[in-house]
Amino acid sequence: MHRRNGFVSLVGAGPGDPTLLTLRGKKVLETCDVVIYDHLVDPVVLNHARRASKIYVGKHGEGREKSTSQESIESTMIELARRGKHVVRLKGGDPFVFGRGGEEALHLVQAGIPYEVIPGITSGIAAPAYAGIPLTYRGLSADVTFITAHEDPAKKRPQIDWRAVASLKGTVVIFMGMIMLPKTVKHLLKYGKRGDTPVTVIRWGTTARQKVVEGTLATIVREIEKAKLTSPVLAVIGKVNRLRKFLKWFEAKPLFGKTVLITRPKTQASELHEALTLEGARVIELPTIEISPVRDFHKLDQAIFRINRFDWLVFTSPNGVEMFFNRLRHLKKDSRILNGLKIAAIGPSTEEKLNLYAIAPDLVPTTFTTAGLLDAFRSVRVQGKRFLLLRADIAPRAFTHALSSRGAVVSEVAAYRTRKPADLGGRLNELVKDEVIDYVTFTSASTAAHFFESIRNGSRLAAKLISIGPATSSAIRAFGRPVEREARVSTLQGLVDAILEAQWNSGTTYVQDDKRLK
Repeated sequence: MHRRNGFVSLVGAGPGDPTLLTLRGKKVLETCDVVIYDHLVDPVVLNHARRASKIYVGKHGEGREKSTSQESIESTMIELARRGKHVVRLKGGDPFVFGRGGEEALHLVQAGIPYEVIPGITSGIAAPAYAGIPLTYRGLSADVTFITAHEDPAKKRPQIDWRAVASLKGTVVIFMGMIMLPKTVKHLLKYGKRGDTPVTVIRWGTTARQKVVEGTLATIVREIEKAKLTSPVLAVIGKVNRLRKFLKWFEAKPLFGKTVLITRPKTQASELHEALTLEGARVIELPTIEISPVRDFHKLDQAIFRINRFDWLVFTSPNGVEMFFNRLRHLKKDSRILNGLKIAAIGPSTEEKLNLYAIAPDLVPTTFTTAGLLDAFRSVRVQGKRFLLLRADIAPRAFTHALSSRGAVVSEVAAYRTRKPADLGGRLNELVKDEVIDYVTFTSASTAAHFFESIRNGSRLAAKLISIGPATSSAIRAFGRPVEREARVSTLQGLVDAILEAQWNSGTTYVQDDKRLK
């Protein structure tokens, strides 16, 4: 429901893992007009706000690039609301836990702007949980204290009673930048906290970039210097840290610490993204192919109008299925026109897409390739039969030639177009320069061709290349690149399994200092 008057939602984006966003937070992102978001908000969270304008107001701190002032953020938020916009102020963690959400809410009240608060999971709870540290545990800690080491710079005296903090018996969680840690440790030791008190410092908690450094109050500063840890970090002080060696579940995931690049079209990447994330990988999406409707629907429309003249309708990708049924809707028709027609799907992904339209294909090969589909048709009488093949505009014609040679009458119709994204080269080479990528996945020959056509000569790409099937592998090798693994089954899960096989067979284990040891 659209609001007539301006309104602000103060939304907690959660601790880093985008899947920890609340359902209510997702709902307002999907319906808002503008999102004003912080530095620590994962870009995946912003994908929920597809229709909204986005304004970045990140605060980096610690002497890095210039940050947006708090006053500017508040004035922008109020100005947009006064224009009648539904504004989401999206903040990392929880808006009311060390996030200045209270200040922003008060300014909204003073400006007469209606607002709501949608809590988020704070990193103070989530990051220790992902590091395997329960904040309370019978016999070890019965209380938790949350502290920010970033005090109000306008105050002349410290606001934190470090003597009182040092006397606490339970768990202390400190939100801080790295530059504050030595001073914090000094205060606690000065006021009597034991030097052998366990300390864990967590960077980028709950994300695949999570890095954990362990020590004691006496050693932690030296340990983080050795690990070259940088912000954002959170420190956990107390006996509960001793449980981490038994409970560090997140880092035990098989792809933890690995970065995987997905080259699928953005609209089709989510399933693969989620599957890899569940295995612990950090996933970067860089589509090397765009799927769009054909410019002229005349041939497709004519095929639909004459669909009863065909014996077989053949789909070679989920894209063809989607475009075909979109066109049926446009022409005010439905699946009843397929009555009496046999349908073939090249593989399970295409079959699943057909199932969404309540269509069960008559033929699906056991090998999910063009060659596999042709083999499947060897058990079918094709001579004199009329086939309608829905394909991409640039798809090879091997299937048509092979069936025609057996006496079939094949009509090819381009149901969709595939293109290389216009800005691919710049984005790809910037990414390869800035990131250490462990694996690159390819789901079609086109994704591979566009990738290697765009990558700069001499580029230092050391990633292992994972292919979904034989045709894709051939395209990769055509550019002189080795294929590390080809999926045993040409599905997205097969692709994930291929990465897991490559990881297991490499005999390497990710450890916290970024070294890979046998």
